[in-house]
Order: sequence, then structure tokens, then C-alpha cells
Amino acid sequence: MIKVLIADDHKLIREGIKGYLSDSPDIVVSDEAINGQEVISKAGKIQHDVILLDISMPGMNGLNVLKQLKLNHPDLNILILSMHSEEEYAERSLKAGASGYLTKNVDPDELISAIRKVSKGKKYITATLAERLACEIEAHREKLYHEALSDREYEIMCLIASGKTLTEIAEDLSLSKKTISTHRAHILAKMRMHNNSQLTHYAVQNRLVH
Repeated sequence: MIKVLIADDHKLIREGIKGYLSDSPDIVVSDEAINGQEVISKAGKIQHDVILLDISMPGMNGLNVLKQLKLNHPDLNILILSMHSEEEYAERSLKAGASGYLTKNVDPDELISAIRKVSKGKKYITATLAERLACEIEAHREKLYHEALSDREYEIMCLIASGKTLTEIAEDLSLSKKTISTHRAHILAKMRMHNNSQLTHYAVQNRLVH
């Protein structure tokens, strides 16, 4: 049996995934987690074959959770299941050690196929992401400004570009407004920009937000 830990802070999402997986005789949901700290704690207590990990959870950012999990358990198979598009987080997730990346509008059959594949230690990449990665390699493109950002800075940049205020971002990430303001200053400096409008234009132009 393939043991799967589902990490998502929305009960409805977790119940939906369990419903999909219940039809597969070779897959069982071994545990659930609602935030990053709980994922890290539970990953070390029971042997899980696959962790389904959301990017956006309360407190600890999903990418930081991913890195911590791979640091503690290098052989752990982690499949990202996120509301964010592939353009936004897929490459960062794979570079951080994820075995695959899927969006939450994925067909249930593809989710099951992905779980089965990554449980064997293999990578699961969608056809669209594979094509995008191939095009980037072929083009040998110059490094884009946002690639210089840390994962937290990138997350905040996307939230700013989505129209959220610093106060709203601080509440969403459980951080102080001063901390968010400091991150914003670093983001603008690294991306050689002066204001939120330029950030937003850049993010839309590069399909980082929709």
C-alpha cells in the first residue's frame, strides 16, 4: 500500500482528496496535517510513501516546509498540490526537492497516477511544464529579476502584484507589517524597481500572477 500524508489547511480539500483516493485499492491516507509545523512533526513519526503538500498554509511557507522535510528526510517523496499555477511555483518547488507539481484543478486520475509514480522515487512533471522547461533550456535565457528573490520574497512579491496591501499580507503570513515592509524594500532593490506598479506590471508580463 502507498501511504499518503495530506497537508492542507482546508478541510474540504482534504476530504475531497481522500474521497478521490479511496477508490484506489493500492493507496491509503495515512495521516493529515493542517500547517507546516504539523507536517514536519508527523513526517518523522510514521513512514509515509508520499506527502501531498500545499504551498499556501498558515505560518510556515510551503516551500520552506519542503526544504526542511528534504533536509530531515532526503528520500521522502513530496508531491506539491497547489492552487498556484505552474508558472508561479513549479520550478522553485522542483529545485527545492519536490518530486512533482500539480495544481488543484488536476483531474483525479492524473493525481493518482502522479502519486503512484513519485512513490517509486520518480519525478512527475506534466506535459506543459516539461515543454516549458525544455524551451527555457533551449533558449538559454538570461536570468529574470524574480529568480534572485528568496522564496519568502517571491511569495510576498506575488501577493503585492495580486493587489494585496502590506497589512493584508502581514495578516495572511502571520508576520508584522514592518517585516513585510522590509521584505518589500529588498524585493524592489533586487528587481531594480521603484514601486508596486512596476512589480505588478512585471509579474503580469511574466505570467507570475493572473
